[in-house]
Amino acid sequence: MNKLNLALADGAIVAKRNLIKIKRVPDILVFTLMSPIMFVLLFAYVFGGSIDLPGDLNYREFLLAGVFVQTVIFGSTFSGAGMADDMQKGIIDRFRSLPMSPAAVLVGRTASDIVNNVLSLGVMSATGLLVGWRIRTSVPEAVLGFLLILAFAYAISWVMTYVGLVVPTPEVVNNASFMFIFPLTFIANTFVPSDNLPSVLRAFAEWNPVSAVTQAARELFGNGPAATGAWSLEHPVVYGLIWVGIILAVFVPLSVRKYQQAANK
Repeated sequence: MNKLNLALADGAIVAKRNLIKIKRVPDILVFTLMSPIMFVLLFAYVFGGSIDLPGDLNYREFLLAGVFVQTVIFGSTFSGAGMADDMQKGIIDRFRSLPMSPAAVLVGRTASDIVNNVLSLGVMSATGLLVGWRIRTSVPEAVLGFLLILAFAYAISWVMTYVGLVVPTPEVVNNASFMFIFPLTFIANTFVPSDNLPSVLRAFAEWNPVSAVTQAARELFGNGPAATGAWSLEHPVVYGLIWVGIILAVFVPLSVRKYQQAANK
């Protein structure tokens, strides 16, 4: 327990360091917050009129949960790029000389992503309200929806952290993450119902964890009916949490082990 407390305390200091870095380079924060606004407006006004939904579903309400999930997943790439940048500049060697927990760097790096994603969700929610999105359920259900999105994004942060420890530069992290994130977020029910996809892609989309988290958020926000068909979409909260647990169980120890190997070189 002492080791865990030490890792969390030291991780909070590292997270503060990462957030101060963003404060000193405000362009990062500006573009981070502008991106979700662009996605909301682009899909709501440019593509929304050409996408048909069954029944009397409002596309803008259908859209927002998908934009939330996609944006926070992209926001999770900061962990990977930041880790690769620290490795490249030799900052990890400085951390090794300090009396701090070895896991603190990873904990702090992923924790700072949570703060960035909370800001992004706030900006997207405000933009969504302006274009007609509404939460039609209770406050506890809405909070649960946001927490599920953040939990999934946090798990993806550990994937990106591992990538940042493996590849040599932040540029490679960005390129690799785009190749991973775009198929994951577009072959899903983020922007169109999965029923509209061809059979092979539909099967992938139905069991894609991004689809489950998106569907769960829609139901918790009251922006669509409960899904039928695949078990993953009929029980989206459970399936989404299962994936959060699997990702963390795999990539937390992998990242810690890889970081220790890199720090010992």
